[in-house]
Amino acid sequence: MDAQQTTAIATVQIDDDRTRVTEWRFPPGTRTGMHTHELPYVVVPTSSGTLRVHTADGVVDNVLTPGASYTRPVGSTHDVVNESDEECSFVEVEFKR
Repeated sequence: MDAQQTTAIATVQIDDDRTRVTEWRFPPGTRTGMHTHELPYVVVPTSSGTLRVHTADGVVDNVLTPGASYTRPVGSTHDVVNESDEECSFVEVEFKR
């Protein structure tokens, strides 16, 4: 991946004392950048597609199916990249307590 690529689009929809809800949109060629999650979270895909997840242990393709939610624990460290020709999107719900 080229370092010149743009960042995925994050739109915070709710951020209160219990949850943070963020819509993530990944136009082709965008990425989150390497980051570590400080909160447990659920991902709710809103489009189909495949996002490539880069971790210290390697690279995994994450296939999105609209409405097929999944969870990740505190401490997940990764860079999420859309290497496809189609936009991918999901809603991330983080639990603060």
